[in-house]
Amino acid sequence: MLEVRGIETFYGESQVLFGASLEVTAGEVVALLGANGVGKTTTIRSVLGLTPARSGSIHFDGVDITRRPTHEIARMGVGWVPDDRRIFPTLTVSQNLAIARRATRFRSWRLDEMFAIFSALEHLMQRDSENLSGGEMQMVAISRALLGSPGLVLFDEPSQGLAPKIVQDVMATIRRLRDEGLAVLVVEQNAVSALEVADRVYVMDRGRMVHSGTASAMLGDAALRQRLLGL
Repeated sequence: MLEVRGIETFYGESQVLFGASLEVTAGEVVALLGANGVGKTTTIRSVLGLTPARSGSIHFDGVDITRRPTHEIARMGVGWVPDDRRIFPTLTVSQNLAIARRATRFRSWRLDEMFAIFSALEHLMQRDSENLSGGEMQMVAISRALLGSPGLVLFDEPSQGLAPKIVQDVMATIRRLRDEGLAVLVVEQNAVSALEVADRVYVMDRGRMVHSGTASAMLGDAALRQRLLGL
């Protein structure tokens, strides 16, 4: 569903990614791990076209999206849950979700399905989004991504700033998306939580992929985690 091959991405004249490659298939959760500042979020931004790669290629659903604008990539079926949620604060929850709906070739999600995943969401629909807690904003951000009918969902630090119970709920939702056949890429500082939900893992260091393998192997190998992640 997603194939990133040898991309090199810059901010101005500063190079951040050096030949980064990864892939995510349908019905799979892939974790992208590494220390702060190594290029994980830039990888997501490159996929979305927010910080376009200068070289290399990015294919989504068999189509080259390397040079496509972000709005076209979203309309093709790429969903995004950003680390800062980016909910419109002056709109209600209902309005935030309504403007996200679009049809793609992938499965459409209904509001009642969002309520089944997040039981509290139904009672928040008329609340102004600026009055939501961090956990409530995350429910809205995930629901917004799903209502866009994605084939791929990109999660950037989904556990950031959330209480442990909410983190468990978010990770359970990611598992459900995999079971529904979606492709999921998760960038996460909480490495153990990400490894528990992921099928495969990539580790980045200074803009390069330095490891790829199964999440279960890394989860069970303390020496490997210590060497690659300092955990």
